[in-house]
Amino acid sequence: MPDNALDRDMFRVDTIGECKIDSPLRGTKVHFTSDEGLVLVDKHFSELSTHFKKTGKIPVFEEAGPREKIFHDPRWSKAAILTAGGLCPGLNSVIKGLTMTLKQTYGVPLVYGIPYGYAGLNPASGYAPVVLDEAAVDNIHEQGGTILGSSRGAQDTDVMLETLMRLDINMLFCVGGDGTLRSAHELAEAAKRRSLNISIIGIPKTIDNDICFMDRTFGFETAVYATNNVITAAHNEAKGAMNGVGLIHVMGRDSGFIAAYASLANTHINYCLVPEEKFNLREGENALFPALFERLKRRHHAVIIVAEGAGQELIPGERDLDKSGNVLNKNIGEFLKSEIKKYGKETGTEVNIKYFDPTYMIRGVPANGTDAVFCYLLAQNAVHAAFAGRTNMVIGHWSDTFTHVPISMAVRERKKIDPEGTLWRSVKLNTWH
Repeated sequence: MPDNALDRDMFRVDTIGECKIDSPLRGTKVHFTSDEGLVLVDKHFSELSTHFKKTGKIPVFEEAGPREKIFHDPRWSKAAILTAGGLCPGLNSVIKGLTMTLKQTYGVPLVYGIPYGYAGLNPASGYAPVVLDEAAVDNIHEQGGTILGSSRGAQDTDVMLETLMRLDINMLFCVGGDGTLRSAHELAEAAKRRSLNISIIGIPKTIDNDICFMDRTFGFETAVYATNNVITAAHNEAKGAMNGVGLIHVMGRDSGFIAAYASLANTHINYCLVPEEKFNLREGENALFPALFERLKRRHHAVIIVAEGAGQELIPGERDLDKSGNVLNKNIGEFLKSEIKKYGKETGTEVNIKYFDPTYMIRGVPANGTDAVFCYLLAQNAVHAAFAGRTNMVIGHWSDTFTHVPISMAVRERKKIDPEGTLWRSVKLNTWH
């Protein structure tokens, strides 16, 4: 493919200067990634062909990895790490991966942990940075949550930038979801306007797996795995009573990936409800209750899994916003529990509902095996990107390759289940019967 057919600008990552310093990894057996290393954005030939016909270009990501020449001198560098937003399995694994790569691979003398997200960069909050080293992070991957704490809500960008300057930090790693990444983007833009050589790198954290141009995000696999025992318990409870219904409420504010994957991982699920697929309660297309009660007549038990963002239009009342500006969903699990009971009374059918909400139990567990490995690789590539002078970007994973993705592209919309795609087709074949 000729080079002029590649659309580099669509996913071009900001840099803060020319890389002139030899990497400390030179002379080791590390394979360096060239700046010409590219990854196709569209995975399927038909999509590539369609885009090429429209634009004459093929969109590509920049490949992540260590560079032979770097921008920041490790001996004079100071790095900071913060975690923001809701908890997610693997946060401590990412913190450890960042710290160990900064200290051991590049020899950075000082790494700070910023307490409670962006609030820790505002002196008015009263939080002091903590020093992270090999001893401080030794066992943290075995713990759930984040040793740095987290918070939601925006802080003044100029105030945070002044804090970074005062601490003489030239690399900031922001671990969080779309709200966290937007704040990182604003910080990077402010640093650029003031010609400050600060690399600001995002590590995408969303248990819902809903960030664009990422085929997976850390914590998602662990969350799906953690639903297994809950689904089994719900199934056993449902079978243990006449017309028993096991109702499971899981995370999925705008995207139902956890509910969908959990339905395929543990096939006791009979009904999977996600934000991407509208449903009705009593009548019309995808009417839940007639299908559910018809099954109860046949099998006398059923298991339902519902993502938190599903069916919000069915619940009366306005929805509020959280401190990050996200819409706060009404509790669809509790709503369904109540409405199923009402429908049972209306139809003269006794229903025994067993309700499970494992949300916080799942969010707070440590990452499992392959998820923990993924956390560490994300962290390593984030450090490589920072040393290569990249900024205003997140580390992505696409077609089994780690990539550099501009923050503006990663947060432009949420990744959702395609109602016509293979995943949802598989879920439907396995449920609603």
